Amino acid sequence: MSLIRSSLLVSFGSVASRILGFARDVLFAQALGAGPVADAFLAAFRLPNLVRRIVGEGGLNPVLVPGLSRVGPDEAATMAGDALSVFALALLALTGLVEIGAGLIAFLLAPGLHDNGETLALVALYTRLSFPVVICVTLASMAAAVLNGRGRFTATALAPLAVNGGLILALVVLESGFEFPLAQKAAWLAAASSLAGLVQLGIVAAALLQGWPRLVRFRRPRWSPFLKSLLLAGLPVLAASGAVQIYFLAATQIASFWPSGVSWLYYAERVMQLPLGLMAGLSAGLLLPELARRHQAGERQTLITAQNRALEVALLLALPAGAALVILARPISTVLFERGAFVSTDADGTALVLMALSLGLPFATVGKVLSQTLFALSSLRTALAAAGLGLAVTVTASLLLAWPLGPTGIALGVSLGCLVHAGAVILALRRLGLWSPDRRSLSRLARAVTATLVMSLGLLGARSALPEPGSLMLAALCLGGFGLYALAAIATGAMTRDDWASLTKKSSEPLRPDAGLS
Repeated sequence: MSLIRSSLLVSFGSVASRILGFARDVLFAQALGAGPVADAFLAAFRLPNLVRRIVGEGGLNPVLVPGLSRVGPDEAATMAGDALSVFALALLALTGLVEIGAGLIAFLLAPGLHDNGETLALVALYTRLSFPVVICVTLASMAAAVLNGRGRFTATALAPLAVNGGLILALVVLESGFEFPLAQKAAWLAAASSLAGLVQLGIVAAALLQGWPRLVRFRRPRWSPFLKSLLLAGLPVLAASGAVQIYFLAATQIASFWPSGVSWLYYAERVMQLPLGLMAGLSAGLLLPELARRHQAGERQTLITAQNRALEVALLLALPAGAALVILARPISTVLFERGAFVSTDADGTALVLMALSLGLPFATVGKVLSQTLFALSSLRTALAAAGLGLAVTVTASLLLAWPLGPTGIALGVSLGCLVHAGAVILALRRLGLWSPDRRSLSRLARAVTATLVMSLGLLGARSALPEPGSLMLAALCLGGFGLYALAAIATGAMTRDDWASLTKKSSEPLRPDAGLS
């Protein structure tokens, strides 16, 4: 399958999942609002959702992909079966511990709720009901890595839709004819998330078993260097690859000290995650295997070239997305969330948090894309150190900025953490001799910035000339901004016809220094 076809398929799955996620969160806001029950549910939902996002965006791929790529197909199938079996047992044990210690976990997730015993008890209940989804999505992600490594993308692109789709179905049913108290309604939603995760695992497992025994072979697991590295590096890899998600987890703990702070941060993050999640999925699903192949072949300069081209594409998307979210934060919050139990003051708070988070979107994208090179080289300790530094800055800055600015200051702390994380990854690559942006990259970055400025001026002019936009007007602003940016990008040369031609090449073809991402 050519890279453009696999890219389109993965992109479709990512975009569809994010759109369903938007619809899910709109219904969350309508059904639960931004009060104590919503804070309890979203605080509990943060932990399984954190794991789902990290592993769903290829969090374990940095260990799985390079390890399986070093051996032949038969041995890879056996190693994949061993990994799935051992992780299934480990996840069952972890889930049991969480079910037992949910009260302590609830306090750790939302320490600001310690004075409200009733709300904290709801966090514990929702954690018990929703955490089993972690087993399903982690095993589904591992199976997806095996499928992607063999060029099979259909099931892995479509399976993640099950979780958001299942929650939307549950929300529609609960809102259509049942009069449940908010706390009970949230409990049903927490349980529905675990059931939807089981459906996702079933879809990927069916695709994997279709290729049995060529793709996976199950036996009584045997201890091996690959299994040892997978178990020992699993947690550090998840922490390094999910750096931004962990920053949000820390920010949620701090936001729990402010009324509705958890809810505002959650809804704003969900909007910001649409473009970031797309780039994360493409990086882990497509870029990482490509970089791993280049590294194994000893093609150092080609690896650097692929990295530069990937960064160009990422910033071509992230720069305008971040600018547009800052400019349109208030109408986005109003149109998407202000209904039902979600009132105007909640939309105002969410908009301010979204603006602060959007400032860090380009840096979060840079960190995510460039980390794939460290993963391809198995430099996990370096990647983890960069993620840890970003986390330290996130916590420190959030605490310092929260007291004068509230949840908005916490969001600014997350953006600063993303900035420091990206800078630390760049410094690490430079020490390894793998950070060498060429003239083309710098030129395209300048042109992308120019095109973003043109789009921003157009959106600001439209916002000042038009009344407060509704849903149709917001859609027109988004489409108009996208069209203006596309025209400006073509006019400045930030986007060229060669970009499309380079993406149609087979991923196994050599990458020329003057070519696009292959």
